[in-house]
Amino acid sequence: MQLKHNIFKMYLLKGVLWFMVSMPIIVLFFQEHGLSLTQVMLLQAIYSLSVALFEIPSGYIADVFGRRKTIILSTIFCFMGYLIFSFYGGFYAFAIAEILVGIGGSLMSGSDSAIIYDTLLETEDEESYTKIEGRNYAIGNFSEALAGILGGLLAVSSIYLPVYVQTAILFLSIPIAFSLVEPKIHADNKLGRSFKAIFDVVNFALVDNMKLRWLIIYSSAMGIATLSMAWFAQPFFKQINIPLAYFGVLWAGLNFSAGITSFNSYRLDRGGNKKLLIFLSLAMVFSFLLLGINSSVIGLLFVLFIYLLRGVVTPILRNAINVNTTSDKRATVLSIRSFIIRISFVVSAPFFGYLADNHSLSYTFYALSIIVGFFSILSAIKLIRLDNKSTFV
Repeated sequence: MQLKHNIFKMYLLKGVLWFMVSMPIIVLFFQEHGLSLTQVMLLQAIYSLSVALFEIPSGYIADVFGRRKTIILSTIFCFMGYLIFSFYGGFYAFAIAEILVGIGGSLMSGSDSAIIYDTLLETEDEESYTKIEGRNYAIGNFSEALAGILGGLLAVSSIYLPVYVQTAILFLSIPIAFSLVEPKIHADNKLGRSFKAIFDVVNFALVDNMKLRWLIIYSSAMGIATLSMAWFAQPFFKQINIPLAYFGVLWAGLNFSAGITSFNSYRLDRGGNKKLLIFLSLAMVFSFLLLGINSSVIGLLFVLFIYLLRGVVTPILRNAINVNTTSDKRATVLSIRSFIIRISFVVSAPFFGYLADNHSLSYTFYALSIIVGFFSILSAIKLIRLDNKSTFV
């Protein structure tokens, strides 16, 4: 059955899209084209805004026109963005490239998990979703780690070479996307083509369905935690005097660790332990708290633990959200989740950055432990109270 091959193809697609050999040197690449650091950060803001603005519409597009078509568009947009990086220069050209890559990322967000879940649903194997999603996320982490090491080696020959290689790799994602098969269960159940349909799904996810609402809030708290750690890891390495030569190795190791726990996350999801979300919240809170206390090499253990938690929470939360929605609106709901996570980070990141610049990283980690702890533990308690069954989903 061709449909079953979707899972392997999504594994392959994840590996290709996350094999980002250009990431370790992308700032140097921009500077080589004459951009200042202010312009580099502005480009990242443009990218983040593009992803956020198109997040919910892209999920709606996937629910209306199909996950396969949306994923195909995603790969094409990402490839076009890197074509511009490869053959053009300057801030405005790169801004257009960032917008294209941002739209591509939005189109993939939600569509990938939705096509996996609907494929499993149609083949009557939906109970394997957490395991499959965990493996998919792990493949992405492993691919990103290996790509980081390769990207550094390629840059020794030329700062442009990793970007050229990245463009060629992204081209390979297009035929993989074309080979996907649209699950019939979704083809027979699609949203209406109107703005009202989008608002109805937003209302369903954030107002009507209380489980989804608190799952999304919980996801946002964990998203703030893991995204913040990704941005503050390098400043922490610098603070504890880790030699620059080891940054890439540490970065690869952290991604490998997240991949390992993601690969095995389904083992924790078995049996539907209602207290799992509370445990994950407390583990994240104490990791940041102890990281703030230990501004030394010992702190690396807590950075590692946060990455281990990152690998666990993503597949488990996506499974919980999939279980609590239906195929006709699945991609849109998943995109709403991603949108709320990104907006939450955009709002909170300047505050954490201010604390780091004007006080210390320790104060930043303390603030993260308080904010993440409050919203995640509150959400977990609400979910447990809402649940009268044997599982939290």
